[in-house]
Amino acid sequence: MRNVLVIGGSRYFGKILVERLRDAGDRVTVLNRGSAVPPAGVGHVVADRSDEAALAAALGAAEFDVVLDQVLYNPADAAVAGRVFTGRAGRYVMTSTMEVYDPATSAVLPAPVPGRPVAEDAVDPAGWKVDEELWRDPARVAALYDEATAYAEGKRQAEAVLARGAVALPYAAVRSAHVVGGGAQDFTGRLAHYVERIAQGRPVVVHSDPYETSFVGHRDVAAFLHAVAGSDAVGPVNACMTAPLSVLDLAVLVGERVGRAPVFAAPGEVPGEVPGEEVSPYSFDRYYAMDNRRAEALWGAAVGRGAAARFGRTVDTLAEAVDAAAREAGY
Repeated sequence: MRNVLVIGGSRYFGKILVERLRDAGDRVTVLNRGSAVPPAGVGHVVADRSDEAALAAALGAAEFDVVLDQVLYNPADAAVAGRVFTGRAGRYVMTSTMEVYDPATSAVLPAPVPGRPVAEDAVDPAGWKVDEELWRDPARVAALYDEATAYAEGKRQAEAVLARGAVALPYAAVRSAHVVGGGAQDFTGRLAHYVERIAQGRPVVVHSDPYETSFVGHRDVAAFLHAVAGSDAVGPVNACMTAPLSVLDLAVLVGERVGRAPVFAAPGEVPGEVPGEEVSPYSFDRYYAMDNRRAEALWGAAVGRGAAARFGRTVDTLAEAVDAAAREAGY
């Protein structure tokens, strides 16, 4: 039986991850600020993970085989984790994001090549510039970055702190694609945006020539995190389904599920709405897909003991996710 700590894990696929670990026989503890009670059979530690002294005091003498960090968003918190968990954990797994590859959030990242999904080595966290002091001041971060850039840059710098040895133990960073599924559990509301607009006959606002992007099912990403926790993989690994889709393909799929063909519009062309309205969530003016070959090989070895293990098929997983969102919305 492993002793596992999950930081966060109170909602969406994090909650599924906690339940998977528990049901597999692990001794699981959830650490959060007390905003949510973990499932039955799971331990609970209440602490602010950004407060080093409080975090160390709350953990006491506890030691863990693996720490799964669902809510690591910046290098300052990564440095705290390094000091607190070095010597008390055997492995550290961070949930990261595909946003680390987005050139729209960093002037130094290369433009993506259409049709060439990006592999993990496209962003080397060990060489990324880090400014821990900046991230201790949310007002400065907000003044310097918009929300999307702050999220992506915070994740890049958090990975960088781990890669440089702040956590003196094996670590992995799971770079998740856009997560879909779970109906109302999906607090982002991004898929619901398409279901509601298309079911109501309202236009979906897209770029003039939107590119493909990558997705992953909410249960699949939880299962993959579980697999990574039990593996010896280190460094970044992309978590996504193999086939990317454009927003146009996604909207057509939604239309087929709700029985109404999508209507598209360019920004500023929607009658009665504010000119210059932002494009819908999964519309991108740049190619935005990830290569998942490392993930599938890792998952196959960790879970299937040599047998092939794969993420779900994109179309099937999205169809299930759309159906769940449609039921939640009453369509």
